[in-house]
Amino acid sequence: GKAYVRDKVCQEFKILGKENFRTLTIIANSRKYSNATFEEIAHLVREIVSLAETCCTESADPSCYDAGSSALSAKSCGGSSPFPSHPGTAGCCAQEGLEQKLCLAALRHPPQQLPRYLQPSNQELCQAFQKDPKDFADRFLHEYSSSYGQAPLPVLLGSTTTFLSMVSTCCISPAPTACFLKEKLESKTLSLLTLMSNRVCSRFAAYGKDKVTVSYLASLAQKMPGASFEDLFPLAEDAAEVFSQCCDSVDEDCMPKKLSEHAAKACGALGSRDKRFATCCQGKNLVQSYFCISALPPAPAPTLPAAPKPTNGQLCGEEGARRAKRYLFELARRHTSIPDAALGKLYDASEKARGECCSAKDPSACLDSKRLRMGEELPPFLEKAEQLCGQYAQLNFLDFKKR
Repeated sequence: GKAYVRDKVCQEFKILGKENFRTLTIIANSRKYSNATFEEIAHLVREIVSLAETCCTESADPSCYDAGSSALSAKSCGGSSPFPSHPGTAGCCAQEGLEQKLCLAALRHPPQQLPRYLQPSNQELCQAFQKDPKDFADRFLHEYSSSYGQAPLPVLLGSTTTFLSMVSTCCISPAPTACFLKEKLESKTLSLLTLMSNRVCSRFAAYGKDKVTVSYLASLAQKMPGASFEDLFPLAEDAAEVFSQCCDSVDEDCMPKKLSEHAAKACGALGSRDKRFATCCQGKNLVQSYFCISALPPAPAPTLPAAPKPTNGQLCGEEGARRAKRYLFELARRHTSIPDAALGKLYDASEKARGECCSAKDPSACLDSKRLRMGEELPPFLEKAEQLCGQYAQLNFLDFKKR
């Protein structure tokens, strides 16, 4: 209801204070509108902060916030709106009142496929900071938050605050280079956490929990093809559960704590069985262990007999979903260079087939026709993908390009 929206914003404004509220508003809106310009975000932030500053005082009229937010919505719907453009704006503007405001507030751009923020040199950072510290901070918050917009809000806030603190400290230091080096080493874990959580939460937002479980399972199978399904599937389920709990959480400890717990489980299960995993699991920093495991390239594929295919009865039985995941695991460990996107397509196809056929009049005939088509298309596709991606993994880029 109306009071809830106002109370939530005003509570944040009072707890955080104007400057921290403003910082959080820049980060939150840069995440939401990752393709917006700095100027568009700056316009929106000015309006939101002004609304909170005017309407969250004890003496403000009770209708102040509602009227102000309605005016803000009307401005968003105007033909020459200075705010971030979004293809869904017109649909929201066709609604009225609170529905229109909530609709506009729920809009967000799709995440950037690759982070585009490039950190300038220490000298360039200090020149920009000394020229205008406030503008420097605002622009950095916008660029960094739009690039890593899928990282949980507390992780992003911690990372940006730490960076701005480093710049303000080191740019007035008598030995800036040594200062930057020391500060960057100390914040390495937080930087890795931001990078990793942006990556995993982007995947979680695009895939959903079930497909993320399959993706993670396939990735582990390719890194350690000698492990069994029973070894790896619980780890994949555990990782997906971490992402489902922490990607949208405002608890600042959620991602570092639960990701560290997951890394400890992975190291406990696999560290003693594989040298590469053992190397990653050395040391006490589990976030860095997780990053190391994630960055491991696929292992060479072992020589195994053809992957056992589930029967029609098994696919449509109670354990059908698990059988489909097991078959994908078997494919992944036999074709360790196949990219995640290709395996994801195969999983989508198998789930679609189960959805169409298991409720059909004749499930077996339906599945057999799907298998026939898959049997013609799948082997040459897997062979080509394995060949190309295998070469890409083994050769340096120039040699791959020549090949």
